[in-house]
Amino acid sequence: MTLLDDASTMADELTRLRRDLHREPEIGLRLPRTQERVLRELDGLPLEISLGDSTTSVTAVLRGTAGAKGASPAVLLRGDMDALPVQEASGLPFASRVEGAMHACGHDLHTTMLVGAARLLAEEQHRLAGDVVLMFQPGEEGWDGAAHMVREGVLDAAGPRVEAAFGLHVFSALERAGQFRTKPGPMLAASDGLVVEVHGAGGHGSAPHLARDPVTAIAEMVTALQTVVTRQVDIFDPAVVTVGALRAGTRRNVIPETASLEATVRTFSERTRDQLAAALPRLIEGIAHAHGVEVEVRYEPEYPVTINDVDETAFAAETITEVFDEGRGAQMTHPLGGSEDFSRVLDEVPGTFIGLGAVPDGRDPATAPYNHSPHAVFDDSVLPDGAALLAELATRRLSTATTRSTS
Repeated sequence: MTLLDDASTMADELTRLRRDLHREPEIGLRLPRTQERVLRELDGLPLEISLGDSTTSVTAVLRGTAGAKGASPAVLLRGDMDALPVQEASGLPFASRVEGAMHACGHDLHTTMLVGAARLLAEEQHRLAGDVVLMFQPGEEGWDGAAHMVREGVLDAAGPRVEAAFGLHVFSALERAGQFRTKPGPMLAASDGLVVEVHGAGGHGSAPHLARDPVTAIAEMVTALQTVVTRQVDIFDPAVVTVGALRAGTRRNVIPETASLEATVRTFSERTRDQLAAALPRLIEGIAHAHGVEVEVRYEPEYPVTINDVDETAFAAETITEVFDEGRGAQMTHPLGGSEDFSRVLDEVPGTFIGLGAVPDGRDPATAPYNHSPHAVFDDSVLPDGAALLAELATRRLSTATTRSTS
């Protein structure tokens, strides 16, 4: 039997685990119930387990026994575990029981797939020509959990630094269930935050000349932020600036003292990222000066660009083709504007990040609710495929690493 065959026999178990996790979502860096469940699922496997200090992460090392004596190569597989502050509206029988929290991005599937991969690899321990580091990570959704785990040594958990790292992400839209997508180079955007607070002088709405209106200033800032993108950024190295929060005032006839905005900035290269980190605060400060108001600007670097290694991506694509039916894998035409803290791992070691369609049967991928929607639904049928692919990537990559070291 193949790893995919073995994974298929676990389908019911994996579905139960995923739905249990879905009912009990946790947010941020502290996920005690999720950590406890992961440890329970890993109990009895031949793993060396360590827990995080700054987070409730789980790092598990599986030692292969087929390699040569001495230092063995190692690879890393990652699954993120945290949920989002979203009130679920999916109507599923296993919907979240936690008010204001939902696995709207599919991390419950990622965690389940990594548990499945751990079980598959434990059965293959005698064939593993090296070690596998299993990275169960909290806090991907804006908490930079990967950076915490990198600082605490996840990349060196097996002894020598891992030679390659692989991660999967499911999508509730865009691709039909079971379709794998990846690309070499930039796959996901860098994500930064722009926070602006304008301080004027309040007054009566009938006499704006006696006040210093922060509303008109911040309205001009919102529009000008879009002009920066269209007039200062290379169209072949794009950027997106979206103002997602805008706050000012209490009543229509009162000029407020302050107004504020928060924006997300998405870029696909360090060059454009650095350019906007300088240009956006300069623009905001110039508009404030023109309006005679004071301004505080914070440009907050968050996740870097997720850049897939060319060779590791080609290896992953070849593995997908060999393990699954023809046509199940393809190269993405363009990167996505979302961001990922798996970029922290890929900044340190070569590897690749792979998308997996999980649109339920009967839904149109083009119109299905996308990740982060309170209506997002993911198809459990992809769980064995994800587990099998992670296990295959680890097994084959370790064999490749051993061949390279002896050639």
